[in-house]
Amino acid sequence: MSEQAVDEYVATRVPVTHRPTVEALRELMRQHAPDAREMIAYGSPAWRGDRILAIISACSTHITFAFDRGAEFADAHGLLQGAGKRTRHVKIRTPEDLDHDALRDYIHQAVELDRQ
Repeated sequence: MSEQAVDEYVATRVPVTHRPTVEALRELMRQHAPDAREMIAYGSPAWRGDRILAIISACSTHITFAFDRGAEFADAHGLLQGAGKRTRHVKIRTPEDLDHDALRDYIHQAVELDRQ
């Protein structure tokens, strides 16, 4: 599945109020993980290097931006949530809630872990 599939997913399955947030996340991934392939994985928009780097889940009240190896991240920003062995996520309710500095850092960490 390709960027075109993600475009269709956003247009048909993401609530209108959350589309600006999803578009901002897609742009952050294009800028900071340019070699990652945007695709649909596990039924949601995702980015893959050698493995899944990040995935978006759209809920009615927020967007969840999850990092597959987020449990291995240094979380200097204190935004990561979750208690599982691998994944950590950030919940984003509005575009204004986007912490670009923190998200850039998390994306860079995801890319770096994928290279190892």
